[in-house]
Amino acid sequence: MQRVGLVVASACRLEGRNASDVISIERLTKRREFLAAATGARASSRGFSVQAKARGEALAHGEGPARFGFTVTRKTGNAVERNRIRRRLREIVRLAADMHARPGFDYVLIGRRDALSLDFRQLMRDFSKSLQRAHASAEARGHGERAATQGVTAPQSNATGHGSDQL
Repeated sequence: MQRVGLVVASACRLEGRNASDVISIERLTKRREFLAAATGARASSRGFSVQAKARGEALAHGEGPARFGFTVTRKTGNAVERNRIRRRLREIVRLAADMHARPGFDYVLIGRRDALSLDFRQLMRDFSKSLQRAHASAEARGHGERAATQGVTAPQSNATGHGSDQL
């Protein structure tokens, strides 16, 4: 664990940032976390799509790590191609998330086949632009910092227990 801190600190010095500016990043692991992020703001690029949602409990307490999940559907390609896409997306997050991700947000990156053929620098630019668009969309939809203070509620279900009145 100490070695990771040294690597982060040395990478920050190379990029002209302080190690204290680096935000903590964690992974999404449970299905319900992915489903919750899917209800948030979305932004797409050629190589991937980003879903972003603020976690209310984390923002109510002021902080919390940014959490990332990665998914690639089977129709994207075989297992080798899907794993290569996931590895590229994980590397983008590792290199650029501390500059663009917000504490207290959950992000899901949905890989597309073009992520294999696009230049890595282009994927990095697309990542930063996608996060900016997702944050703007989240704030406009009420899923950003304001959502934790406004008390956003889930839609009510009808008498049958289904979420829609139309059956």
